[in-house]
Amino acid sequence: MADNISLSPIKDMELRASRIPGVVSLAQGVPSFDTPETIKQAAIRAIERGKVAKYSLAPGLLELREVITQKLEEENKFYDFEEEVIVTAGSIEAITATMLTILSPGDEVLVPDPTYTSYQPAIKVAGGVPVFVPLDEKNHWSFDIAELEKRITPKTKALLFCNPNNPTGTIFTRNQLHAVAQMAIKHDFYILSDEVYKDFIFDGFDEGSTFGNRKVEPSRSGLYSLAEMRGIRDRLVYIFSFSKAYAMTGWRIAYLATHHELAKKILGTHDVLVTCAPVVSQYAALGALEMAEKDLAGYHRIYKARRDLICERLDKLAHVFEYQKPDSAYFVFPKIKKEILDKMPNISNSKDFAIELLEKAHVATVPGNAFGPSGENHIRMCFGRSEEDINEAFDRLEKYFKVFL
Repeated sequence: MADNISLSPIKDMELRASRIPGVVSLAQGVPSFDTPETIKQAAIRAIERGKVAKYSLAPGLLELREVITQKLEEENKFYDFEEEVIVTAGSIEAITATMLTILSPGDEVLVPDPTYTSYQPAIKVAGGVPVFVPLDEKNHWSFDIAELEKRITPKTKALLFCNPNNPTGTIFTRNQLHAVAQMAIKHDFYILSDEVYKDFIFDGFDEGSTFGNRKVEPSRSGLYSLAEMRGIRDRLVYIFSFSKAYAMTGWRIAYLATHHELAKKILGTHDVLVTCAPVVSQYAALGALEMAEKDLAGYHRIYKARRDLICERLDKLAHVFEYQKPDSAYFVFPKIKKEILDKMPNISNSKDFAIELLEKAHVATVPGNAFGPSGENHIRMCFGRSEEDINEAFDRLEKYFKVFL
């Protein structure tokens, strides 16, 4: 099994970058902010009161799970905090625990292409087989339901996707998600919906608004989620991480919510993996939900400004890249123009291209093929970094690509 697992290409690029002095990284999706003071103080108070030295209950602190369900209810998602919520050590632990619970060796898991790189090894760890479902790039990387159905077989056990999508920043519409749900019911498979970027929707989400050329229906949370759909409760696992929304990547804290019968099974796997999520991080998460909404709103405004900045800088490299403006998350996924690749005979794929930028321009990005076959000839750039870093990275890229004019 270990022979089938390798280090994430994102982490690989960061390791490569660490060996080159002065690199500006737009690679790993790490917020540039420190964790908000209100969250840190919540953790400090818990430490000072002697509340973090012992395990919590396996599914997490009762008071945290109660607040989680209250927040979910505000978004039209209804779960029992005692039996249907599990606090996890990051979203990948939530995904891995679920995969280990529902998969048998050889079971297939559908994943959109492109999608987050770490999904594939999480599936493989559980003995599953990732099956790529190409997204429709011409239609703003939307779900292609016909392509999805083509790839369903008797071995299909689940579909795993993130909404909004990483790396494309796409928001999947209500109609697309309902079609996905109908496929799951028809063919009897689970759906894992990872919604880590749900709080970063950059443009209006009112009735009649559009993303790309697509009509988008309003939702109470600003993003329609299959967790709002009652008819698939028994086959849906909803996942959220505090890492990106609250600048808490190092705290390793997330949660999943699902039907109580499935949650009971996943809880046993979760207990084997980590016993419980880090208790100090659970108190920090409680502080985030209770006191950090202003910080979250501030991050949203800043990320939108950075999204607009990185798009402006990409516009100045129109001879090198073409791109689709991301609706959400904090990534942009530009495509490398064929005219540029033709002038780079030593570059055979997007990994070579990303390494070239790293070694020659001292800018770290992530090769698009890390996210699936459809990501080839693209790279991912993160605008979760500071405006200073974004501008410096693009100053270097402009200088590097001048020779191709």
